[in-house]
Amino acid sequence: MTIDKAALRAHVRATRDAFVAAKPPVITVPPEFTVRLSHGLTVTSYVPMGSETDPSPLARAAVEAGCVLALPHVTVRSEPMRFLAWETEAALEAGPFGLSQPAADAIELRPDIILTPMLAFDAKLDRLGQGAGYYDRAFDRFPDAWRVGVAWSCQQVEDLPVEPWDMPLHAVVTELGWITR
Repeated sequence: MTIDKAALRAHVRATRDAFVAAKPPVITVPPEFTVRLSHGLTVTSYVPMGSETDPSPLARAAVEAGCVLALPHVTVRSEPMRFLAWETEAALEAGPFGLSQPAADAIELRPDIILTPMLAFDAKLDRLGQGAGYYDRAFDRFPDAWRVGVAWSCQQVEDLPVEPWDMPLHAVVTELGWITR
C-alpha cells in the first residue's frame, strides 16, 4: 500500500494545529536528554513555526550544561542547510519559508546533537518532515550527530513510508516523555 505523503502531511498538520489550539502543551526536559549533554557539545535547535513543538526547554538545558547552541540557516533548496552559532539573545533574520535564523555570517558549527522538528514519526523513529529534505541531507552530512525529534504525541502515526535516504531518529521527546527504539 502506498501512502500519499502530501495527504499525510496535511492530516498531521491539521491534527497538530487542533491539538495545540485545545491546550498548548509544554515539553519537559527528560533525564535521558540531559545525561547526554556535556560542556562544549554543539546542540542545534530551531525556532518553531505555527504549531511546531517548541524545543526551547531542551535548548535551555543544553546551555545550562555548557553546550554551544546553533540554529539552522537556509538559503535555497539546492544548498545544504548549515548550522550557525547562536547566542540566545542574539537577533535573528527572516529566512525562506518563514524561518527565523542567524545572520549568514555567523560561525558554522558541526552538530553533536540535532534537535529536529517534524510533522510525523512512528515507533521505528522514522520521521516525516516538510518535504524539502533539509534535515535528511543534514543527517547524511553529520551521520555521527545524535538525532532527537521534537514533537507532540499526536504526531505519532502507525507507520511511515521510508525512502532509501531516510535516517531514523535516535530518540523523540514529546509532552508525554522520551521515546527510543
